[in-house]
Amino acid sequence: MIKTKRNQFGDYMIAFICLLLIFACLLPMVNILARSLSSSEALIRNQVTLWPKGINLEAYRLVLNDSKYTWSLAWTAFLTVICAIFSMFMTTLCAYPLTYENLKGRRFFNGLILITMYFNAGTIPTYLLLKDLGMLNKPVVLIVPYCLSVFNMIIMRSFFYGIPESLRESAEMDGAGPVRVLVSIYLPLSKPVIATLALFYAVGRWNGFSDALMYMNDRTYFPIQLLLYNILKSISSIEIATQEGFATNPGLTETLQAATVVFATVPILLVYPWLQKYFITGATLGSIKG
Repeated sequence: MIKTKRNQFGDYMIAFICLLLIFACLLPMVNILARSLSSSEALIRNQVTLWPKGINLEAYRLVLNDSKYTWSLAWTAFLTVICAIFSMFMTTLCAYPLTYENLKGRRFFNGLILITMYFNAGTIPTYLLLKDLGMLNKPVVLIVPYCLSVFNMIIMRSFFYGIPESLRESAEMDGAGPVRVLVSIYLPLSKPVIATLALFYAVGRWNGFSDALMYMNDRTYFPIQLLLYNILKSISSIEIATQEGFATNPGLTETLQAATVVFATVPILLVYPWLQKYFITGATLGSIKG
């Protein structure tokens, strides 16, 4: 098919817009990385933009030598894996039965689940409920309350709808039950959507800190983002003290701030290349049918 000049111009415009979006996403990250590697003097003089000035690894040395950083990173990585696995388990258990047209109360359950996307009890009732359940200040409070996303469940259910029913019927004729059909047919064919939703859950847990802020007092189980939040608050206090003449090295606080942001961001970014091919396929196919 020969493209007209108008179509070519449209393709160029789309490519140009995509490049702008890429730069808009990359530039802040590059700036933070450059600031984390720059000297304190360069930051004080506002000389750092996209390239570090006066390479300085002192901030990273401080971060890596502090046990609370490394422990929080290891704990968050473990928590992210557990949450992703448990969330995928719950999402699959919720989505798979709804694909059976002969399920009694199927419309009722679908409607009931959709209602939770638009209405919720609120922060205070949720806090009181978790308190009555004895989950406050325990690691389980970071896993159970948000283990299921209705939006992700709908994506998985839509993907299951796209699997031919003839495969399930043939397996049932051979004596396979619902669990066997799920394990032997649906899950092997659903690797793209599983990888996509697992990445969604993992990124959500890795970046989450509000639940730990509200429900967790034990600093031992603070995820990395909450630790970063507290660090940035303390650094802000240091900067205020610096302006009042109580601190001696204001530039180091900015370098440390940037280093902690990089320290908390890079690990989850390294996960995406391993799931990229599944992510693209799952994001496309999971939304074909509704």
